[in-house]
Amino acid sequence: MHMADALLSPAVGGVMYAASAGAAVYSVKKVKEDFSPKKVPVMGVMGAFVFAAQMLNFTIPGTGSSGHFCGGMLLAALLGPYAAFLTMIAILLIQCLLFADGGILALGCNIWNMAFYACFFGYFCIYKPFIKNGMSRGKLIAASIIGSILSLQLGAFSVVLETTASGITELPFGIFAATMQPIHLAIGTVEGLITAAVLLFIFQTRPELLDAQATENKFSLKKLLVILGVVVVVMGGALSLIASSNPDGLEWSIGNVAGTEELESDGGVHDALANVQNTTAVLPDYSFGNENAAGTSFSGVVGSGLVAGLCILLAAIFGIYKKEKKEKAEKS
Repeated sequence: MHMADALLSPAVGGVMYAASAGAAVYSVKKVKEDFSPKKVPVMGVMGAFVFAAQMLNFTIPGTGSSGHFCGGMLLAALLGPYAAFLTMIAILLIQCLLFADGGILALGCNIWNMAFYACFFGYFCIYKPFIKNGMSRGKLIAASIIGSILSLQLGAFSVVLETTASGITELPFGIFAATMQPIHLAIGTVEGLITAAVLLFIFQTRPELLDAQATENKFSLKKLLVILGVVVVVMGGALSLIASSNPDGLEWSIGNVAGTEELESDGGVHDALANVQNTTAVLPDYSFGNENAAGTSFSGVVGSGLVAGLCILLAAIFGIYKKEKKEKAEKS
């Protein structure tokens, strides 16, 4: 559901940048207050996991469309909503700048639509209420599926609102909404099932990551992270080669409403940002030009590694900040 710049006016893009930046600043503040060193490797590996998983587009039967995993609910359950939101920003930033996946003007919208609802609404309104009186397999499954569906529905509807506010006449509000919501209901259901499967695996092997009071861990943290790291390499380097080539839910919806999956931009700001992205995107569309297969595998592995590195760097910075703050408090 990565939006392209042509779907937005500069004014709407700017407003959504401000909204996402506000949520990011608040998240940084909360993470600094509640930093746990244990979250550093988890943040890195799970950020890489979500990046790789997003490359695996799955077909929505009978539609000619596809969907991909977003991962906000999964990250929020494991890292907490604030670290999860920052991890999603790292993923979307690298996708945008290095792989031209989503426009630069649309980055604020993509962060809001794909990260904000899952990390905050999905976590606080669905996940947390479900598990507040104790965690179980059934609660994890229900929270994952319901939270993913509702979060993605909100994200899809926000896309409709953003295009309408931008004056994109090719996508009339009513028709576009009636096309976007059903297809993202299907995608959200699959997202929920994937989220539930991963959380159940962690609940069975390392429940401490989901419940601070859990004590019976079958796997060490190192072993779990190694397993997840191997899964990341397999997904990014191999399974990405067999991902569905059908247009994703957003592209499919635009195609059905406007008759084309890509709309023309208005020039000006759009062209300037497109030139910037052409410069930064070393592997546009996750490919080496004509060598799509090699480029996809390379992009999956390297992109996952870059996300992991950026997430670990962010977590380490937060940890250093907290350590310095603690030392100053002890001296005074």
